[in-house]
Amino acid sequence: MQSSSKRFFLSVAMLATLVTTLSIAHAASPSSKTYSEDEFLNNFSGKSSKVITSKLGQPFKKEMSVKPTGANTMMMKAGATENNSKPVKVEMWYYKNIVRYDPKRTYKETEITLVNDKAMNIAFFNNR
Repeated sequence: MQSSSKRFFLSVAMLATLVTTLSIAHAASPSSKTYSEDEFLNNFSGKSSKVITSKLGQPFKKEMSVKPTGANTMMMKAGATENNSKPVKVEMWYYKNIVRYDPKRTYKETEITLVNDKAMNIAFFNNR
């Protein structure tokens, strides 16, 4: 009798461990949902980074835009003044295999360009 109760408790413990492991793995993985091009553009154009990450998870790569050397000099020659402009934050976020271009294939990468925390440009690539 004692042996069977040990097996029962061991089985319950193993089942609990398995369920916990699967739920953690599921929570850590990004959404496996794919979108058509139109669905993706309609769902994410103009949206905030918070909305994007809530639906897609964290991107696999982020890049920050950097002002090129000499940009201020060129802008002043063009008649623009630095005093009138507000700082602009530009980020590029990259996701893999989330946008379909036909029923069975996805683009290798999707780039979302965020300007001041809003999605302003979206591009799909297979050649990177």
